[in-house]
Amino acid sequence: MRPNLILHVISKFVIPLIILFALYVQFHGDFGPGGGFQAGVIFSTAIILYSLVFGLDAAEKIIPAAWLQRLAALGVVIYAGVGIASLLLGGNYLDYNVLASNPVAGQHLGILLVELGVGITVAAVMLILFFAFAGRGRA
Repeated sequence: MRPNLILHVISKFVIPLIILFALYVQFHGDFGPGGGFQAGVIFSTAIILYSLVFGLDAAEKIIPAAWLQRLAALGVVIYAGVGIASLLLGGNYLDYNVLASNPVAGQHLGILLVELGVGITVAAVMLILFFAFAGRGRA
């Protein structure tokens, strides 16, 4: 199969924009619609598009399967770590008010960290699933 030049050029232009939009959704999630789940799915679509255009082997060189497993676990650790930190600071589990000097700053910090953990986990799991299904039948 010959590579399609138009798809290569367009995807090299679009993929950074998709990643930029994923970052916007991730970090704007505590002020408006969006958050970790949506950002994780959007980010993973950029990698999936890359693998569809340039091949599965090229995509696995960018993000190896071992990294994806570690990232999925890291996201869960970040999420749980915020809850444990709030417990250690004298609040309830995932009580963000105790994470900073005032409750508003604590809410922003807690939501940002929890959504970051969710985004990392969702992106990693989506890519693990895609690579598992796309790689079926390979030796």
